Order: sequence, then C-alpha cells, then structure tokens
Amino acid sequence: MAFENPPAGSVTLFTTTWCGYCRRLKQQLDRAGVQFSEVDVEGDAAAAAFVRTANNGNETVPTVLFPDGSVVTNPTAAQVDSRLGR
Repeated sequence: MAFENPPAGSVTLFTTTWCGYCRRLKQQLDRAGVQFSEVDVEGDAAAAAFVRTANNGNETVPTVLFPDGSVVTNPTAAQVDSRLGR
C-alpha cells in the first residue's frame, strides 16, 4: 500500500497511541515548528501494511514518510529537520 507523499516541508508520522518514542517525536517536531500529519497504524490497516513494507515486515513506529517518498524509522527531530532541508 502506498501513501501519498506529504507536501514539501512536512512529513507524515505513522504512530500508535501507546508509543513513547512517537509522543516524544511529535512533541519535538511541534517545538521545532515542523508540520506533520499523523496516522495511527492500529486504527488503519493500510497504514500498518505500509509500515510493515517499509520496515521489513515489522510494525516499527514512529515511521516517517518524507515529501520525496523516502521513509525513516524512529528518527530524531534533528534528523527530520535536516532531511526537510530546514
């Protein structure tokens, strides 16, 4: 399953409600002013499939989709910022 790439300057976060790493990354991105949309993989079968495809069969979150279509798993906010060219 493919997801539409996010607009330039923003990312899509694939998360779960219970993931501490997801909460931390969202807070850090908020503080840094990085725009993101969030998709809960537990409530969206297509999102869970996308994450498994991106992570060799594992539903590892946070998984981040960038405007260029690349995907990174469990990045720091600084890595996200850098990949966005900010």
